Amino acid sequence: MKNPRDIIKRPVVTERTSDLMAENKYVFEVDMRSNKTEIKSAIESIFGVKVAKVNTIKMPAKPKRYGRFSGYTSAWKKAVVTLKEDSKPIEIFEV
Repeated sequence: MKNPRDIIKRPVVTERTSDLMAENKYVFEVDMRSNKTEIKSAIESIFGVKVAKVNTIKMPAKPKRYGRFSGYTSAWKKAVVTLKEDSKPIEIFEV
């Protein structure tokens, strides 16, 4: 089995994801080859919470230009993790 820290790369923190945190939904960038059950077990083992469901989205590569040079950003996979009602919240920012 894969290491949970290899599956979960980083949290995605934007205004939209900050609003989702009020609904017990957290967004993470995950490994492209991981599936929903691997993501669920990784989140539960790293943060010690109970996961209700996991939704995944593959974010496509986008064309970008820098002066006369053009290329693409990397494609990545995003996971929206919904926690159960009786679960404790995930502390992304530790004060």
